[in-house]
Amino acid sequence: MAAISVRQPSNPLISAQSRKNAARWLTYGLLLLSGLLFCFPFFWTISTSLKTGQETVLVPPTFLPEVAQWHNYVTVWTTQPMAVWIRNSAIIIVASLPGALITSTLVSYAFARFEFPGRGFLFMILLSTLMLPYEVTLIPQYIIYQKYFGWIDTFWPLIIPSWAGGGAFTIFLMRQFLLSIPRDLDDAARVDGANSFQILWSILVPLCRPALATVAILQFLSQWNDFLGPFVYLSSPQHFTMSLGLRFFQTLPETVGEPKTHLLMAATMIMAAPAIALFFAFQRYFVRGIVMTGIKG
Repeated sequence: MAAISVRQPSNPLISAQSRKNAARWLTYGLLLLSGLLFCFPFFWTISTSLKTGQETVLVPPTFLPEVAQWHNYVTVWTTQPMAVWIRNSAIIIVASLPGALITSTLVSYAFARFEFPGRGFLFMILLSTLMLPYEVTLIPQYIIYQKYFGWIDTFWPLIIPSWAGGGAFTIFLMRQFLLSIPRDLDDAARVDGANSFQILWSILVPLCRPALATVAILQFLSQWNDFLGPFVYLSSPQHFTMSLGLRFFQTLPETVGEPKTHLLMAATMIMAAPAIALFFAFQRYFVRGIVMTGIKG
């Protein structure tokens, strides 16, 4: 008699677990591939900054330098006024950062905690300015700064706007975070005799540290990477910021037979280093501030 084979039924739990593991590894693979694609320009910049001038024009190009040329960073620092450009950018950031934090906190506190006629309409008008390109208001601002204040070729046009509200996005960010804080804390403080400013300073501001850190990081990056503002308002080389200085260095004529792409990439890495260090130092506050601002609308 021929043997009859009996097929054992498959375990549905094992099959579901296998599909789950396959989906997880597929997700990790896609994320890894996407991460490599996004990081490739950064790695290419680092590699180019360590090459010689002749290696940057090779065809086909080489990804890694034959010998790392660390002196490129010293060369670009000594041949260009990098210290002056960094100092100017630091002056603008240090002068504008407190204004962005203070004014955005005050305005967002008013929108989040006070009831007044037209509050919703005014907040809608504020958000509508996010759709207004910076180039639209650039010419009127330039005329005002030149004709009435004489601030052209000074740092004031790059500093004063931060003391006038800090920007619609930072106000929106702070307002959303304040809305996530229970009003019971305000009521308890008022029972103890605290006024509105005491509630803001003693209770809400300590709780808003993640949001304030996020605003500070965004303001730093905005001012550090800003090119159009300094390009329009600054004309003297001794007033150039880091971003404008890189553009000035890029437009300089090359020495015969010696490309300067490697030096430009070295200067780019010097400019990127503070922003990278700041993000990793405050990454926990930055991510927490972004996440918690969407809890309550």
